[in-house]
Amino acid sequence: MSSLFRYASPVAFYPLAGRLVPWFSGLALLFAIGGLYLGLIVAPPDWQQGETYRILFIHVPSAWMSMFIYFVMAGYAVLTLTLQTRLSALMMQALAPTGALFAALALATGAFWGKPTWGAWWVWDARTTSTLLLLFLYLGYLALQNAFEDVRRADRAGALLVLVGTINLPVIYFSVRWWNTLHQGASISLTAAPSMARIMVTSMLLMSLAAWAYTIAVVLSRVRGKILWRERSSQWVLELLRDGRSDGVDS
Repeated sequence: MSSLFRYASPVAFYPLAGRLVPWFSGLALLFAIGGLYLGLIVAPPDWQQGETYRILFIHVPSAWMSMFIYFVMAGYAVLTLTLQTRLSALMMQALAPTGALFAALALATGAFWGKPTWGAWWVWDARTTSTLLLLFLYLGYLALQNAFEDVRRADRAGALLVLVGTINLPVIYFSVRWWNTLHQGASISLTAAPSMARIMVTSMLLMSLAAWAYTIAVVLSRVRGKILWRERSSQWVLELLRDGRSDGVDS
């Protein structure tokens, strides 16, 4: 266990992240190719929605990831405020743009699906509205990070905003149960058999795995750059730059 805690240090985490990025990038590509092939070519049209439902193979994983990334950010926010670990704050900063991307993608694909299904690009449905609020929370966090010259104050302020915003996550998830919304209930559940055909479920899961792998790859790549900037005065970074190496450091 102690060997894992050593990676809480930027100097130890930096080379590890560099080694993991190519692996997760490759997994993201493979999962995406498999998921898109099954979802767009192999899976038959839906008996109600026809070809329109195929948008959901992008929409649903994007919505899932937008919420999960914010949940992970909340965990790092707790570490930032309690243990004041440098890497936790950097991980929040690295996660936020990807979370905002998935939230925006979920809203955009939802609009393309909603037009032929509901007859409108946008409705003030409980889930769409709370997802829009999630996007604003991501953008607000990014703006707040740039509002302070003192990076420590920016880290604490951002962590507080993230924790306050977590109240929106159960609203998004349970909105279809709490209110009369246009969104349908979950098609995939851990406690019940899926309501979708097996080929559709397989495609959805592959696309979700692709979103996970992509997130890990891009966040690890982004946090490496943030580590170099935040630790630019540290001896190990100066030696790294002096030697012209960017793929890792000597342990």
